[in-house]
Amino acid sequence: MLVILFSVYTTAQIDSTKVDIIKTISNTDSLKNTESVKKVLQLFLSDTIPPIKPLDSVKIVQLNDTLNIRMRLDSLGIYMPTDTIRRLTKLDSLKLKTDALLKPYYTIRYDSLIQEDIYTPRFRMSINHLSKDTVYIPIPKETKSYISIKSKLVVDTLKVLNVIKRVAIDTTKYADDPIWWKHKNSVGFDVNQAAFLNWSAGGNSSVSGLVKVNFERTYKKLLLLWRNEVYARYGLNKQEDRELRKTDDKLEINSTFGYRKDTISNWYYSLKFNFKTQFTDGFSYPDTQTPISRIFSPAYLFLGAGAQYDLKKDRFLIYLSPITLKSTFVFDENLSNDGAFGVKVGENARHEFGALIETRWNEQIVKNVIMDNKFSLYSDYLNNFGNIDVNWELNFKLKVNKFFQANIGAHLIYDDDIKFKEDTNNDGILETTGARVQLKQLFGIGVLYQF
Repeated sequence: MLVILFSVYTTAQIDSTKVDIIKTISNTDSLKNTESVKKVLQLFLSDTIPPIKPLDSVKIVQLNDTLNIRMRLDSLGIYMPTDTIRRLTKLDSLKLKTDALLKPYYTIRYDSLIQEDIYTPRFRMSINHLSKDTVYIPIPKETKSYISIKSKLVVDTLKVLNVIKRVAIDTTKYADDPIWWKHKNSVGFDVNQAAFLNWSAGGNSSVSGLVKVNFERTYKKLLLLWRNEVYARYGLNKQEDRELRKTDDKLEINSTFGYRKDTISNWYYSLKFNFKTQFTDGFSYPDTQTPISRIFSPAYLFLGAGAQYDLKKDRFLIYLSPITLKSTFVFDENLSNDGAFGVKVGENARHEFGALIETRWNEQIVKNVIMDNKFSLYSDYLNNFGNIDVNWELNFKLKVNKFFQANIGAHLIYDDDIKFKEDTNNDGILETTGARVQLKQLFGIGVLYQF
C-alpha cells in the first residue's frame, strides 16, 4: 500500500513540474518560436522517449567537388578525420579515356610526390607537307651506362708508401645511333656418308655433300623497306662404281622495295623482283651425254607490284600482287628447239602476265627446332587462267649447338608449262605426257657458320 501511495505521489510531482516548465516557457516571448525548445518539450511531455540510434563507427563526408573525408568514431563519441578520398569526376573519366588513346604514343606514369601523371613521348611527330601524312619517328633508347677508365688501380709491391694510387672514374651515357641496315650471312656444309667393308648383306659405299650460302641485306628506315636476298645451293653425290651425280643446284636472287604511309602500319606498297636459275648442267641419269637443263636454261624472272604485310622480327610476311610479269628463259639452242620449259619451239623466252601470292613463315616450334616455310601461287591471266603454278618449300632446322645442326626438308613444284617426256611404247621416241608434280626431299647433318 505504501508503494502505491509513493508512486502516485511521484507521478503527481512530475506532472506538476511539467506544468511549471510549460508556464515558464509560454510566458517567455524569446522561447516561443524556437524549434529546438519545441522538440525538447515534445520529448519531455511524451510518456515514452524513443530509443537513441547508435552512431556509425566510420562515415564519409563530402568536403568539396573533388575530395571526400573519411571520419572514424573515437572512444569519446567524437568523429575524427582519418584520410581523404579523391572523388571520380567527369574530368577524371575523360582523362582515363585520353590516357587510353595516348598509350601507344606516350609512356604514362604517376608521380606520387607531385600527384600528377608524367607523359614521356615515345615518338617525335612530324607532318609531310606534300602528302599531309603524320610521321612518327621513334626516339632512340638510352643504352646502359658504362665506365670509362681514366687510370687504373696499381699495387706497387716495391714501394711501401702509397701502395694504392688514387684514380678518377668517369661515367658517360650514350644513346644508340639508329641502325638502318641489317646484315645476315650464313655458310653451311651438309654431309651424308655410308661405308661398307666385307658387309655380308651387301651395299654400296657413298658420300654426299651440299654447300649452302645465304646473304641478306635489309634496309628499314621509317617509311621505307628494302630487302635483298641471295640464296645458293649445290650438292653432289658419289657412289661406289658410279659416276659423280648432282643432287641439288639452285641460284636465287630476291629484291623487294616497300613504302608505307606511317611508321605504325605493317602494310607496304611493294615492288618485287625475283630471279632463279642453276649453275651446271642437269641430266636424266644414267644418261650423262644429253643435258636436260643448263645455266640460264631455264631461268625464271618475276617482276610485279602489290602490297606486302611484314610482321615484326620478320617472322611472317605475305605478298599480294595482282600484276606480275613472269618470264621463262631458255638460252640453250638444243633445249629451245625441243620447246623445253614451256617456250615455243625455236624461241628463247616465254612471257606471262598474272597474279602472284607469296608467304613466308619462320618460327621456332620448340626449343632448337626452327621451321622455315615458303609458299607461292601464280596464275596467268592470258593463258589458261585458273591453272595455278605451285612452289612450296618446307625446311626444319634442328640445332645441336652454335655450329652444328641437322636439316630436313622438302620442295614441291607444279608448273603447268613444264611438260614431261618419256618413251611410253618402247619405240625409242619420247612422247610428251604433260605436267607433273615435282618433289624433292633432303636430309643432312652439317656445319653452319653465321656472321
